[in-house]
Amino acid sequence: MRTREAEACSRRLEAFLDDLTGSMGRRERRHWAGEYVRGLLLDGERKSILPMAERLGPEADVQSLRQFVSQSPWDCQKVQAAMAKKAARLWPEPLAWEIDETSFPKAGHLSVGVSRQYCGALGKIANCQVAVTLNYTGQSQAGHTGSAALGWRLFLPREWTEDPERRAQAHVPEEVGYRTKNQLALELLRETVERGLPAAPVLADSDYGDDYSFRVALRELGCAYAVAVEPRAKAWVEAPPALAPGERRKAGTPALAAARTLEEIARSLPAGSYRTLTFREGTKGALRGRFARVALWAAHGYTQRQHRGQRAREWLLVEWPRGAEAPLKYWLLWLEPKLGADHPAPKLRELALLAKRRFQVEQDYRELKEELGLDHYEGRHWSGWHHHVTLASMAHLFLGVERRRLAGQSRRRTQKKPARQRRSTTRHLPHAKPAADPQSSASRSHPSHRPMSLVPRPLPRLRTTTQEALNPV
Repeated sequence: MRTREAEACSRRLEAFLDDLTGSMGRRERRHWAGEYVRGLLLDGERKSILPMAERLGPEADVQSLRQFVSQSPWDCQKVQAAMAKKAARLWPEPLAWEIDETSFPKAGHLSVGVSRQYCGALGKIANCQVAVTLNYTGQSQAGHTGSAALGWRLFLPREWTEDPERRAQAHVPEEVGYRTKNQLALELLRETVERGLPAAPVLADSDYGDDYSFRVALRELGCAYAVAVEPRAKAWVEAPPALAPGERRKAGTPALAAARTLEEIARSLPAGSYRTLTFREGTKGALRGRFARVALWAAHGYTQRQHRGQRAREWLLVEWPRGAEAPLKYWLLWLEPKLGADHPAPKLRELALLAKRRFQVEQDYRELKEELGLDHYEGRHWSGWHHHVTLASMAHLFLGVERRRLAGQSRRRTQKKPARQRRSTTRHLPHAKPAADPQSSASRSHPSHRPMSLVPRPLPRLRTTTQEALNPV
């Protein structure tokens, strides 16, 4: 990166930070916020405070950085709200709100929330912290897609919430009690709705989708959704009668058929119901799947006279690869906020595109951890952890801003080139790179799927986007 480009990038970062750190109050806090974000953006293997300070130069003070992150009383919720609004301005066409969770392996037992629990980063039960997150994916008017982390909730196991001494050591606020991960996810969604962000369908895995009460809460919030579910759930393909609590079915009415599992429903669909569709471009070409859909009504709790009011119609989407002995994946979708209560059957392709969009949050986690030090924080306290993940999200959002800017520049250059040259140059543009499929082990090992190198080596103070993007052919 040339000196002039580096200076311009530094000015853009300063303006970006000024836009988001106003709620921190004192000038010293805003200054150290900028230094901390620069430290996360600079090249380097470790993004804990000491190595970041060494890379930032002699002006960086380790004690001041540590105090700013772990003890300074700035409100991360206000900063996250500012980031959410900025993301909505950058990508005003909402595509998805993605609920997911990520884990942070730990060696000791003093870091806030650490416990032996399932660790997705290691794929087994291990000593770790677990956080629930809400990410936003949207599109700009020019067609550029971007994403941002809108909120974080650290999960506290009961062994933490019921241990006053441990809570005190980690400075856990008194009002923080035990909440399940699904409850934390709903808190994030309610918070986002209250902030007035553009509504988007909620995407989540089966840990959330299998929870009938979670889906009911989404409908009460007015959130459309496409959530993964396990095949053992039961449902009817015809609406059951709506009964008040304790009310019995009237004599003479037809008997209600036995509910079937989702796998039984999927196997009963005619072969012609399944169609092969392209749902995304991957690193090695188009990604395709064989899908079918059917309307259904969930049977959860109905025979026990629970939730026996009007049941919502949901759409079951099934992916069943040709030649496979059983379906591969199942999703339940509710689209009334988008299409209306009496909407006809949505197009199969639209359902598949929506259900398969959840890959974006996995890419964001990978970049946040591998490039921006999300899991490198070494502090043990509640506020320090939340401050760190907020600042890492801020650095991630800045990279999204830079990609959006560079994509616009590349598009304008392409438009100026003669038509015969466009075909040969399009593949070099940042926005033209295909998205990888994080569920594919082949894609994960492919060089083009690795997180982008975000720092030009000659720049001592600031990491930005790829060298290729900053110096396009």
